[in-house]
Amino acid sequence: MSYRSFQSRSREIRSSRSALFDDGLEEGGLRASVSFSSEIKEHDNDAAVDTLHDRVSFLKRITGDIHEEVESHNRLLDRMGNGMDVSRGVMSGTMDRFKAVFEKKSSRRTCALAGTFVLSFLAVYYLIRVLRFFV
Repeated sequence: MSYRSFQSRSREIRSSRSALFDDGLEEGGLRASVSFSSEIKEHDNDAAVDTLHDRVSFLKRITGDIHEEVESHNRLLDRMGNGMDVSRGVMSGTMDRFKAVFEKKSSRRTCALAGTFVLSFLAVYYLIRVLRFFV
């Protein structure tokens, strides 16, 4: 860009600025620009209200979805709690039966015999597996 084209461009910018600002000082020109400015502001406000309405609608849908998700999780937790109560009752009954079995001396001997049998079976099984590995 040459110096002369720069000067001519500078003059055009100055003249357009002066025309822009001088128009506002004419009689009635100020009122017209204020009216035009208020229309622009009103349009901007309407656009902002529409944008805000869209955002509020979006947040409302999100909160509705969150509410549904929380309710479904609460139902799931309630079912799990009921299942745990049932299993707690079953375990309590089983423990009561074990206590009743171990209170009798003959039952203790029977349980000891069964335990010895299981342990000896596991020992023989382990020995067979180890010997098969070395052979």
